Amino acid sequence: MSDTSEKLAELKSIAMKQLNDCGVDSLDHGRLDELVNRLKSMVDNFDATLVATSDASELETVRRNFVEKTMGISDRDKGMAAINAVVDKMSGIHQKSRSAFYYLVQDELC
Repeated sequence: MSDTSEKLAELKSIAMKQLNDCGVDSLDHGRLDELVNRLKSMVDNFDATLVATSDASELETVRRNFVEKTMGISDRDKGMAAINAVVDKMSGIHQKSRSAFYYLVQDELC
């Protein structure tokens, strides 16, 4: 297994634990794999694989780059409501996995 593959597997493992901690019992592994693989280019920068939920500009970046560009949802209020719901849901987790965060945002919006 390559170094990148190992790091992506570790990111998936972290995301799975966090999703379970947030009450997700039935994971869609294909969807989670897709979200983890989106991090391939930033796998060597651990901070980039996390979401800093206390930073308003980070949450706006999530809304713009993930909710709007990736998911195609341009309603700012709807996107931010979903993001804020996930912030609340993950409030007990110190280092929030970007893959788990995006997974939960998708759940909120679909």
